[in-house]
Amino acid sequence: MIPATFDYARPATVEEACAALADAGEDAKVLAGGQSLMPLLRLRLAYPDALIDLDRVDALKEIRDEDGALFIGAMATHHQVVRDPLVREHAPLIAKATATVADPAVRHRGTFGGSLAHADPAGDLPAVALALDATFLAVSSERGEREIAAADFFVDWMTSALEPDEILVGVRVPKLGAGWGVHYEKFHRTAQAWAIVGVACAVRRERGAIEGARVALTNMGPTPVRATEVEGFIAGRTVSENSFREAGQRAAEGTSPPGDLHGSSEYRAHLARVLTARALTAAASS
Repeated sequence: MIPATFDYARPATVEEACAALADAGEDAKVLAGGQSLMPLLRLRLAYPDALIDLDRVDALKEIRDEDGALFIGAMATHHQVVRDPLVREHAPLIAKATATVADPAVRHRGTFGGSLAHADPAGDLPAVALALDATFLAVSSERGEREIAAADFFVDWMTSALEPDEILVGVRVPKLGAGWGVHYEKFHRTAQAWAIVGVACAVRRERGAIEGARVALTNMGPTPVRATEVEGFIAGRTVSENSFREAGQRAAEGTSPPGDLHGSSEYRAHLARVLTARALTAAASS
């Protein structure tokens, strides 16, 4: 199908982009990589009055070190994120998870911020941002810049905390530091498909015991879910297969997994338990 008609703006700076979005009103959409939005436009599942294309805003493509944190610009492509040495060194969980997103063609066009702002609970990166306690930076012409914690950013299915006149400019990710191992484990039908269930995991080992763990789940509810029961159980436990298996059994507690043609809610709960045990094992040994 052909998209409905819309006005089009292609600003070169963040300030121009915010001004264009404010002028366009609430029925405008921001275009990042377009890997999610363009199919919606063609199917007329989305029909905005205006489209604000951020491709020329080079300031949003930067990845930089901010001492205790790493800043990843919203328009950095998945390919850029995977290959960036700062991300690999200070946020390896992001690099590992991003490398599993779709296929190379999508990773070359899709953007880090676009994937997060899309807020699809089946997307790989929202759970990773939640596990790492990331902070989202949004900006608007009227209110300026504000920070949003990952725990508050994902509001509901395909719904983020961004206001209609706000643009996501980047994400600040705290560095984990030494002693942490990370892993992203997911189950999907084909390499290009969305995760049926995914697990983002970071584990800190010390003297044969788990000193701390961060675990978040993909596609186990309308938003990414922090597996707090798993985190609480595994902390202080001896590094062992039994510990990880027992912790994994708590992965589905407090979740509301969807049921669809790819799997029932019970099947997803089973996957969450199995994949969490695998993710903890892999992270603890990395």
